Parts: sequence; C-alpha cells; structure tokens
Amino acid sequence: MSERRDRCSIFERSYSARSLAWSRGTQAHEFMLATKEENVTHGKLMERFPDMEHDDPNGKRLAPQTSSDITWKFTKKGTFEFACLIPGHYQAGMHGLIMVK
Repeated sequence: MSERRDRCSIFERSYSARSLAWSRGTQAHEFMLATKEENVTHGKLMERFPDMEHDDPNGKRLAPQTSSDITWKFTKKGTFEFACLIPGHYQAGMHGLIMVK
C-alpha cells in the first residue's frame, strides 16, 4: 500500500486491508467503501433517510463515541471511494480515493 498527498491510497489487487473507523464527537458517522457512482446514488438515498442503519461488508454506521473495523480484500482493479454519506459530512471533506492496481 502507498498513499499520495491528495488523500488517495493505492493497493495491489488481492491485498487485504483492515480499516478502523471511529466517531469521536457527538454525531453519528458512517464508513462506506464503493465506487464513486455507487456512493453518489447512496448519498441521495441518505438525504431522504438520514437515519438509515448500515452493517454491510463494505460499510458501517457508527453511533457517537464508538468505533468499528472493516476488513476488505481488493479483488478488482479500479478507483474506489471511502466516504461518510450522512448528509453534510461528505461535503465537509469526509471522503477519499482508493486505487487498486
């Protein structure tokens, strides 16, 4: 794995990554790993249902003051995005890119 200054992490295919996500403040957060297009679609759904719960292989909803981990094996080449899709959080900069070679 390597990381660029523009908040993009680069992985080789078949690499397994374990990410720790946490919510330190008073607001809930989520960690979603998907394509940019999938996150845009899901973000629109979150605008309609902001309290939607997640416990999926590629995403978790975190209550305030909690943490969780996600282990993901990258099997496809491409560019993916991790993001918090709770309304306003993505716009506040809670997202980044992952490139899989």
